[in-house]
Amino acid sequence: MQRILVWGGLVLAMTGALRAEQAGQGDLNPPEMSLERVLRDVERGETSMMNCASGYYMTKSGDHGAAREVFGLCAQRGWTGAMTWMSQLDDNGLGGPEDPAAAADWNRKAAEAGDPIGLFNRGLDLLRGRGIARDPEAGRQFVDQAAAAGLGDAKRLQRAGYDWREVTPDADEGHYMPQG
Repeated sequence: MQRILVWGGLVLAMTGALRAEQAGQGDLNPPEMSLERVLRDVERGETSMMNCASGYYMTKSGDHGAAREVFGLCAQRGWTGAMTWMSQLDDNGLGGPEDPAAAADWNRKAAEAGDPIGLFNRGLDLLRGRGIARDPEAGRQFVDQAAAAGLGDAKRLQRAGYDWREVTPDADEGHYMPQG
């Protein structure tokens, strides 16, 4: 198995320790601070703060498939930041099909766990009607909870009268037009 990742103009080849392990030599001098290690851990079902955060570098470098692997496992294990990233990937069809309903569900899970960004995103989903039935009243309540938790964008949205365009001014408006 060979993975090549480009990040910041650098090509990171991730093969060394895997060749030794595949040759039956065990895990010789395992890479402890590499994306290769993260992907091996995820394949083994292991999560950690560092592994879950590494999904960010993967998606920013364009390796959305690997980011989905990392964020998917981390989200299933309760890491709320990974839930909001899974929502981003699903909402925009990165590394898989565009799926607004799945995105809204990830936001719901993060909101239920009390994550301020999850609360904010759940509120936006409800205000927009993206991936879920439009419910402006419930959307405002979620935004208010995120604002009470100190989230600046939520406070900005409140000041704008809950007009979601205020916090996504460059977004493709058609992408967020209410579905129901």
